[in-house]
Amino acid sequence: MAVRGRRGDGPGAAGGEAETNGGRRVEKDGGRRAAARVRAYVAHGVRRRLHERDLGPAPALLALAVIWVVFQSLNENFLSPRNLSVLSVDIVGTGMVAVGIVFVLLIGEIDLSVGSLAGLAGAVFASLNVNLGMPEWLAVITALCCGAAAGGLHGFSFARIGVPAFVVTLAGLLAWNGVMLYLLGPDTSVNFSEDGLVAQLTSRYFSSGPVVHGLAALVTAVYLLAARRERRRRVAAGMPSRPPGVIWARTAVLAAVLFTVVHVLDRFEGLPLALLVFLAVIAASDLFLRRTTYGRQILALGGGVEAARRASVDVTRVRIAVFMVSGTLAAVGGLFVASRLTSASQVPGSGMLLINAIAAAVIGGTSLFGGRGSAWSALLGVLIIQSIASGMSLMGVASPVQFMITGGVLYTAVVADALTRRTTSPPGRA
Repeated sequence: MAVRGRRGDGPGAAGGEAETNGGRRVEKDGGRRAAARVRAYVAHGVRRRLHERDLGPAPALLALAVIWVVFQSLNENFLSPRNLSVLSVDIVGTGMVAVGIVFVLLIGEIDLSVGSLAGLAGAVFASLNVNLGMPEWLAVITALCCGAAAGGLHGFSFARIGVPAFVVTLAGLLAWNGVMLYLLGPDTSVNFSEDGLVAQLTSRYFSSGPVVHGLAALVTAVYLLAARRERRRRVAAGMPSRPPGVIWARTAVLAAVLFTVVHVLDRFEGLPLALLVFLAVIAASDLFLRRTTYGRQILALGGGVEAARRASVDVTRVRIAVFMVSGTLAAVGGLFVASRLTSASQVPGSGMLLINAIAAAVIGGTSLFGGRGSAWSALLGVLIIQSIASGMSLMGVASPVQFMITGGVLYTAVVADALTRRTTSPPGRA
């Protein structure tokens, strides 16, 4: 008599169950191995940074978080969409100049002329457009070319003739400030159209929710694709690479930051054009420094002139180009400052723009001694400085106190940079 087995009985069913359990075990083991690789990668990165005494942007991010928490606890309007929108536009002029300062600091030099060049760019634009009737776009190009030419002159004097960068840029500070005052005339300011090209740099906003959120999604997707492509390239070359878990985690953090920013700003007037341009310049500068041969030569030059020369780096050409970049970005920053005021005035050349730009680069993590830093340092530093100014203004604190606090923050950053350099320098080297 045939025995009818129950459904699911028999070796086939047992094998299927074993296969399912085995698949789950393999999946769990794979997940554990992936998590272990991520933990090992993060732990190795932390140990390396602690060993090199280089914490990267962590101190600046921590300082910014503390500043925001303190001011928000003292005044609930500090993190309001309106104040953050104003803050996002106010940082652009100084931030552009600070990006140029980062390039100069990376080779271990300084540029004291950037404030005067920023004022000169605004004066050149206003003089050509308002007084002579030149089209705005042509006046803008002329102003930027003036900044690049002045920077090239500083770089040539330093790299070819041998004049110290401090001296030649100090002379530029005085000379270009004089030219600016001459162009502005006895009124010391020239107003231009509030509806023109330059004025719209800081008055134009993108307020459509789908557009700004779509832009955030696009930036996140581009970052993810670029990170995965970079990982495949490094794996194919047998080089160390980020684990997939780290890439996805960084992408998630970037997406959270971007969508939060656009959501908050969209609750007021929208995403400012000025902020978009600023972030684009920072991203392009960062890619230039990290991904191009010329950018790596700049970093190598900051690590040591003689070593860079032995590595076939054209030291003279790199130095001239760096000062040209600094002069050009100073002119860009000057146009954004003029746009914010809808007039060209002597405000950029007064000295505060120079001080804030250098302070932003150093506070953000760029070393005064060269070879360490990134374009993102300018963003973090200028956010810290402008957040202090904004919070103090909301609380009605006098300007002298703001200067003292900003000076204290700058002093702390410089001392930390000097201590880091001493602890990481080889024996016998100052």
